[in-house]
Amino acid sequence: MSIAADLHRIARVEAPTLPLPGSGQTWRRFRTLSLWAAKDLSFGRLAEGHVDALAILNEAGMRPVSGATYGVWAARTSSNEMTARLESDGWHLTGQKPFCSGNGVIDRALVTARAPDGYRLFDVTLDEHVIATHQDSWLAVGMADSLSDTLEFGGPSISGDLAIGGPDFYLARPGFWVGAIGVAACWYGGAKALVERVTDTLSPIYSDLVMAEIGHAAAQVNAMRWLLEQAAHSIDDDPHDTKGEGRMRAMVLRHAVHNGATQVLGRVAAAGGARPLCHDRAQAQRAADLYVYLAQHHGPQDAVEIGRLALSGAAWG
Repeated sequence: MSIAADLHRIARVEAPTLPLPGSGQTWRRFRTLSLWAAKDLSFGRLAEGHVDALAILNEAGMRPVSGATYGVWAARTSSNEMTARLESDGWHLTGQKPFCSGNGVIDRALVTARAPDGYRLFDVTLDEHVIATHQDSWLAVGMADSLSDTLEFGGPSISGDLAIGGPDFYLARPGFWVGAIGVAACWYGGAKALVERVTDTLSPIYSDLVMAEIGHAAAQVNAMRWLLEQAAHSIDDDPHDTKGEGRMRAMVLRHAVHNGATQVLGRVAAAGGARPLCHDRAQAQRAADLYVYLAQHHGPQDAVEIGRLALSGAAWG
């Protein structure tokens, strides 16, 4: 079955019953995201985008278009940043957006744009408002099937009821940081699948050095799981982030899961050697996908912020 068909099945069957963030079942949400990513990281990326869009719309008190598959396109470019202007007939989008995952696969996207009154979010129909795809803007080997092209926006006006929330809603809402952890759940799923596959192909009689590499990788995977589960419980205990812990929680967890998944990539390669990465196409693709997916992490910027909080004493729980 194709990624497009799988995504439409998820949208129709599984996504409507997936627990929302802060619902008391956030760990089940993160675990489901990890299972989708373990199956295929490009598919997991698109499925995560769809259910994140549903959560954002719910947070704004809005409903998704029935039967549509969604993405969330919020990446920004230093040149030709997408802008939104309000005219008599509605909102008009102009400019380009990089890393639009699911181009040609999904139906709609929640898209960010700079407006005169702040940073805004719009629910757009892709066949109406995407006017061009930048050729050769997604040449990746890892995450190739996520189809994360750079797109040019324009087309007809967007009605006011498809402007989601108010100015700066997208970044200011508590759910933004829960969504950031959802991405880390996908990293965890990809790392776990890497380890499980290499253990399936190794014999118990391998040397202690090989077993040590597997042990290190398994320890990282279990640590990631426990961190995600604990984060889910803390989100459910304070779903509206009244304590103001959401940003720090997400930054620390993503930092830890990113480092753990990076360790897994190296440990799995050391344990299995070149053979699985050369003779097992699925494992080779999984490793390439995870490497690229992890590269989206803004680790240095987050580390600077965590360091500042640590010096102030605010980083210690």
